[in-house]
Amino acid sequence: MAPNIPVPGPTNGPQRRVPDVFDALHGEMDRLFRSFERNWPHWPGLARGGAETTLPSLDVRENAEAVTVEADLPGLDEKDVHVTLLDGVLTIKGERKSEREEKNESYHVSERSFGSFARSVRLPDSVDENRIEARFDKGVLKVVAAKKAEAVASEKKIEVKKA
Repeated sequence: MAPNIPVPGPTNGPQRRVPDVFDALHGEMDRLFRSFERNWPHWPGLARGGAETTLPSLDVRENAEAVTVEADLPGLDEKDVHVTLLDGVLTIKGERKSEREEKNESYHVSERSFGSFARSVRLPDSVDENRIEARFDKGVLKVVAAKKAEAVASEKKIEVKKA
């Protein structure tokens, strides 16, 4: 016959939580990534913030004549950037490549980093898909999408009055 073992419960004191294997795994993964982040902060895309260092920031502005999208792409050339329009969605793609080599009497360092990115913006129906221009200057991509003539002409300002 098995011995009588008390089961923790409201009358026998607080219940203890049995360690969960998945909690332990989650904690170990967090510790591993914190350690990696702390030891390799100079790697693009792996510093605190992760994808923020890989994805370019975008500024999107609209006025009566056009929609303008600007992307900060420091360190890239125009040949590394691809701009497409499909079904009203403007997509900016590119690839960052970086190499560094340093030689000295006592050491030799060679580092390479790379990463691709893609950002997409849905353009309004008022944009004329045949009148879109992209220019790249000093690390900034500027895409100007002109609006259709009927969209520009049909815009009417409505006066707001005090009630």
